Amino acid sequence: MSAVVEVVEPATPSARAVDPPATESARARWISLTVLCTGMLMIVLDGTVVNVALPAIQRDLGFAQGDLAWVVNAYLISFAGLLLLAGRLGDLVSRRTVFLTGISVFTVASLLCGLSWSSTMLVAARFLQGVGGAMTSAVILGMIFTMFPEPREQARAIGVFAFVASAGSAIGLLAGGALTQLTSWHLIFLVNLPIGIATLVAAVRFVPRDQGTGFGTGLDTLGAALVTGSLMTGVYTIVKPAAEHGWTDSATLIGIAATVILLAAFVWRQAAATTPLLPLRIFRSRNVVGANLIQCLIVAGMFGLFFLGVLYLQQVQGYDALHTGIAFLPLTALMAVVSVRYAEPLTTRFGPRPMLLASMTAITIGLALWTRVPVEASYLTDILPAALVLGLGAAAGAPAVMMYAMSGSSAQDAGVASGLINTSMQVGGAVGLAVLSSAATARTRALSHGGVPDASALTAGYHLGFTIAAGLVVAGIVIALVLLRDPSKSAPAE
Repeated sequence: MSAVVEVVEPATPSARAVDPPATESARARWISLTVLCTGMLMIVLDGTVVNVALPAIQRDLGFAQGDLAWVVNAYLISFAGLLLLAGRLGDLVSRRTVFLTGISVFTVASLLCGLSWSSTMLVAARFLQGVGGAMTSAVILGMIFTMFPEPREQARAIGVFAFVASAGSAIGLLAGGALTQLTSWHLIFLVNLPIGIATLVAAVRFVPRDQGTGFGTGLDTLGAALVTGSLMTGVYTIVKPAAEHGWTDSATLIGIAATVILLAAFVWRQAAATTPLLPLRIFRSRNVVGANLIQCLIVAGMFGLFFLGVLYLQQVQGYDALHTGIAFLPLTALMAVVSVRYAEPLTTRFGPRPMLLASMTAITIGLALWTRVPVEASYLTDILPAALVLGLGAAAGAPAVMMYAMSGSSAQDAGVASGLINTSMQVGGAVGLAVLSSAATARTRALSHGGVPDASALTAGYHLGFTIAAGLVVAGIVIALVLLRDPSKSAPAE
């Protein structure tokens, strides 16, 4: 009888009373994750939704052709330049506070963008949007890691976040094309208002409060100025002189030199500062270093693919903005299914390193398929298979990258580690866009001067860009084989 009593004892009222709080706590965490991912999706969408609206913006506001790129560049420079600082502020003050402030700034800036009546106003508002975007996105991954300490839940939560961060670009192409073609380019910014306000209200209600470590002996103001200046100078150099005049141009070389000098000064400052902005101890982890390098290379390849793929569909295949977005919809749908349903159990079963290697192999195969797309292409046989393989690869490996990036950081460094992996994403995107687009343009120009028809010359240029993108991902595979080890056995650097 005693055995019977022991079996039924957990079902007593006192035992059952313990379950609801645990269930409620889990439910609250997933609601918080939904709020955080909604904020992230809004930021990621804005990074690409503008691209398909650029011709309409140019017509309405009278942008000169050479100045139109600043609608994108102004956002990218402030976003990439402030991610590390925003992440560290989250550690010191409160990640929740930084997130709420970022959403508020981004929403106000979106209103200014939507109401812009001149090119100068739009560029300035886009710069402010980048500030809000950096503050919002820099702290999200750190918040997820602290809210979901249990490995299986953590892997699942990262899978959801990774889908939003990765697939948002493809969703942005579809949303931007639909809004621009069916309504007005103003709406691509104004639609952020209800989303931003709803996210802000929900975050106040559901995202748990956290306590920063405090400023201690003070914020490393000099370090903040050096790293922000270095990142902004570097991104500006990539998107302006390097993209327009080449990597050997004097302005490009001066920009690169200034970036390196500022970065070296920042590293020196971090080694000497009492309260460093970016504690160098996190770089003692091979996983952190490897994950950030891999993130940079994968994003460089994928971001270049989205940019060149859009141009190929529009300039060679004759797709309009809406049909271009629809063409990438299967990729997005597959990423959603794999990220949310399968990434976590597969990563748990096989481990993050095998999943990441399989992911990068699939991405490489997908990019290789893009190098074979012809001038007279069939969507079903030439474009769709390449898009699906890419979507499968990107979704399967994204959670593993995030796990490795955070595995070597302690609780007090989670915000800056989150900001660092986001910085790698933005810098990778900027470098990939500049390198791939300049290589493709040079190849197309050389063939056109040789008498090759425009469509064939354009396609050959894109083929070269896709080939370089595949090479970047292969370099990531090598880094994974050399540097990465089991994140569960990686102790945080103290």
